[in-house]
Amino acid sequence: MVLYAQEEIATLPDTAAISTSLKTLGLHFDSDELMQMGRSIKRNVSVYQAIREYPVSNAVSPALLFNPLPVSFTPLPDEGLNNWSIIDTERPVLDKDIAFMTIPELAGLIKSQQITSTELTLLYIKRLKEYDDTLRCVVNLTEELAIQQAARADEEISRGLYRGILHGIPYGVKDLLSWPGYPTTWGAFPYQDQMLNQKATVIRKLQDAGA
Repeated sequence: MVLYAQEEIATLPDTAAISTSLKTLGLHFDSDELMQMGRSIKRNVSVYQAIREYPVSNAVSPALLFNPLPVSFTPLPDEGLNNWSIIDTERPVLDKDIAFMTIPELAGLIKSQQITSTELTLLYIKRLKEYDDTLRCVVNLTEELAIQQAARADEEISRGLYRGILHGIPYGVKDLLSWPGYPTTWGAFPYQDQMLNQKATVIRKLQDAGA
């Protein structure tokens, strides 16, 4: 059950009214979901009110062309696909220096086998556990899965099967993306236990690249 302060509840739209409106669409949501909607509705109403308070005279022509670019901004020309190159580099002495290396630099260490994917993965897991109480950057730490994938990457690389710049690189993804066996929370309390047992395309492509 999600707990809300009484002061906040008093300022939110009536959840019963929201529920009645949803019935016309054949939809049903529990109290926590309705409360979450109430927050969004309250925020949107304040935005609409601010828009309506902005003075626009009848002499102003309506916008016939939507252009999101700022005035006088010229976008860079299309440079095509990124062509990242692996950087040959030496392994730093300190783990904290390894943690802040770029992907091309880390790929250079992995490809030259100066560091294994397992070592790198355990380094980042250690740092997540150490700093997450302060940074709050992880909803679900998929430690077991990460170590399994790292071991597979090390085994492939040791056999000379190198997939490319992402092979063996640890990564994190937003919890909008699903993976079997782990919650996909969508960053919202009503879905904190939601399990979508399918592989998100983005993560599957990362897996195919050896990440």
